[in-house]
Amino acid sequence: MSVSTGQAGNTDQQAASSTAAETSSEVVIETRGLTKVYRDFWGRQKVRALKALDLQVYRGEIFGLLGPNGSGKSTTIKLLLGLLFPTSGQAIVFGRDATDVENKQRVGYLPEESYLYRFLNAEETLDFYGRLFNMPAKQRRARVAELIELVGLGWAKRRQLKEYSKGMARRIGLAQALINDPELVLLDEPTTGLDPIGTRQMKDLILELKARGKTVLMCSHLLADVQDVCDRIAILHQGELKELGRVDTLLTVQDVTQIRARGLPKEAEDEIRAVIARHGGELLAMEHPTTTLEELFLHIVREAEAHPGRRATGLARPAEKAPAAQ
Repeated sequence: MSVSTGQAGNTDQQAASSTAAETSSEVVIETRGLTKVYRDFWGRQKVRALKALDLQVYRGEIFGLLGPNGSGKSTTIKLLLGLLFPTSGQAIVFGRDATDVENKQRVGYLPEESYLYRFLNAEETLDFYGRLFNMPAKQRRARVAELIELVGLGWAKRRQLKEYSKGMARRIGLAQALINDPELVLLDEPTTGLDPIGTRQMKDLILELKARGKTVLMCSHLLADVQDVCDRIAILHQGELKELGRVDTLLTVQDVTQIRARGLPKEAEDEIRAVIARHGGELLAMEHPTTTLEELFLHIVREAEAHPGRRATGLARPAEKAPAAQ
């Protein structure tokens, strides 16, 4: 049985424990009023790609950066990598300015398109990038073997990359991003163009990175993938932050309480606790139901377009569509 009511459940304790965990964790990425304006040849403002972005990413979490095309996701990643300079504000990585070259040894990056040498095989590709980090030969060989095993390409390690499928190319691209054993991994559309099997393998790899203590920042248009792996998300729209928080919290419909029970007869469905006890049913759960990340995302974008400059609040989003209680 599943019953929904208008009574709000109590999640304050969970929220408090989540907040405590975040505040006690080390901040790996921080942006403070981060703004980027692209200008034309004459120095006139052409596009405001990012506007006063404030967020923090903690060590050991998977953080998702979401938004429609042109929302500022790629600009944010380039600013964090030090490939662009901010117009104003700060991008801080490992406590240093993002442009500090000391950060580069500790960061791995998988771009949306992996530009790899097609005539090299997997071992040669990873060995090449290991040389760029001045890794000794013995360490390089061990690292190459470990990464090929991690991404599941041992059976194709001596095939030229031009023979790789899209999914295989993405996996070797991820291995290349991990060659220096980075603490922070930035992934730009990691599952784009992959079939369901390749997508599942990539998501498993991302979760494995978290299990190994890595911090992951990923941006993606595939909302179900983000929902599966991310701890927290930020939603951007036209360069502005519209929503930020834990995925489970954001997707919870706060003004609806869902009760699930087993073993109750049909006549017991109109009553809740008293009837469950009276009829000998088993109370399995009493919690807020959740919506999907896709529904949340579309709501945030619609709100941003309807009310420019105002940040969306809470998730009374899908619940607003529900009919009034009889």
